Formats: sequence, structure tokens, C-alpha cells
Amino acid sequence: MQIYQAIILGIIQGLTELLPVSSSAHLFIIPWMFNWSNIPDSFDVALHFGTLLAIGIFFFKDWIALLQGGYKLVVKKEKNFEGNMLIYLILATMPGVIGALLFKDIIDTYLKTPLIVAICLMIMGVILYIVDKKCKSTTTYENLTLKQTFLIGASQVLAFIPGVSRSRITMTVGRTLGVTREATAKYSFMLSAPIVLGATIFDLKDFIGFLTTADTTGIIAFILGIVVSFVVGILVIKFLLEYLKKGSFKIFSIYRIIFGLIIIAAIIIK
Repeated sequence: MQIYQAIILGIIQGLTELLPVSSSAHLFIIPWMFNWSNIPDSFDVALHFGTLLAIGIFFFKDWIALLQGGYKLVVKKEKNFEGNMLIYLILATMPGVIGALLFKDIIDTYLKTPLIVAICLMIMGVILYIVDKKCKSTTTYENLTLKQTFLIGASQVLAFIPGVSRSRITMTVGRTLGVTREATAKYSFMLSAPIVLGATIFDLKDFIGFLTTADTTGIIAFILGIVVSFVVGILVIKFLLEYLKKGSFKIFSIYRIIFGLIIIAAIIIK
């Protein structure tokens, strides 16, 4: 793997993991388009670790507040929003974990093709646009309920289908349930942390295995990939939360459709 490839994929990961456009689709399609057959599977873990760090640091105060709230709720029996939200996040993460254990390998084997990615990108782009346009914004982040958070979390099971996008499906379900755009984006970011952390730990052996056998260029590429995805991730989180205060998801829906058409054109050309 070359350093320029790591930088490009790091930028792509930082942009697409946190925007509702599917990072898994981009990390699969870009190497496919340019015939990059030298990208190790463990590099995907490194890139996701970079965006995990971005979420952890950007929302550092929120995570501390959640842990403190959880302590007050469980130990001191004091009801509080942060403690409830911590419980909500734990419960909402469970369907995604179960789905990963049961279906991820099967889906990667049989559904991870350029055509399916293109179709899912376009279909989900249209659905996101319709839902975002039609649904009202009635629930803020502080007023999220157990039912809303669990349903949003459960939708992550569908994110293992290439091209669906974890952030897209969670944001779409959030908007369907009447959650404001900014709130559904923030909750989607917070919800992604446990899943990505679990995947990082699960694949840690492969990650370490590559680093112990890689040459200097490979090690530098891995480190750069993590750093770039982290920096871009921080910028994207800040951008999206500000943008959604007044903007909509329309631009991301249009992008998904255009990218899907580009993939189909590439399939025809190839």
C-alpha cells in the first residue's frame, strides 16, 4: 500500500463515515475503480479507528457527562438525562452487535458487489430525501425517548448491506420518528462509537498482524490513514452539526444518486 493511497482513503473515510453517504461503499468502490488490489482488509479498521477518535474527542464532554450520569443513575439512584441516555445508547447498540455477529460475513460474501452498492446508494438516497422533506421536527436531542433511540439503533442492522450507510439509515429513521435534523445527526454520531469500537477490538488481531509484518512504507501509510481520517472527521462533525441547523439532507441524497450512476457507468465501461 502506498502513502498517497492511505491519504486519499483517509480523506474519504473522514468525509463519508460521518455524512449519510456510506463510507463502506466508498472504501469498497474507490479501490475497485482504480484497481487498488494492494489495500489490506485491516486498513479499513485503521480508518474507522481514526473517525472513532474524532467522535470521542469532539464529544468528549458529552461522554464524560454520560458516564457521570450513569454513575448517578445506577449507584446513587438519581434520575438524570445523561444517565438515561447512556442506558439508551447501550440498549440501542445491541441489535447492531447481534446483526454483525450473525450477518456481516454472509452479506460481505454475497452482497458486496459494485452493482448492489450502486442500487442501494440511489434507493436510500431517494428515501432519505422523501423522509427528510415530509417528516416534522418535534423532538430535540434532550427529549429523545427509549423507543426512539432503540428504533434508531436497531436500524443499524441494515447498515451492513453495502451502500445503505449506517449514518444514513439511522438519520432516516430518526427523521421518520420526528427527531430534528441536528439531534438525529448528533445521536447518530454518538451511537456509532460503540459499534466502531467493538469492530476495532474484534479486528485488532489482524490490525496488529499487518503492522508486525509491514515494511516502513506500510506502517507510515497506516498511521497517516488514521491521522487523516481523524482530522477530516473532526471537521465533518463540526460542519454537519452547524449545517443541519438550517440545511436539509437533500444535497446528500443528490450526491448518493450521482455516485450510484457513476458506479453503474464504471461497471459498463469495465
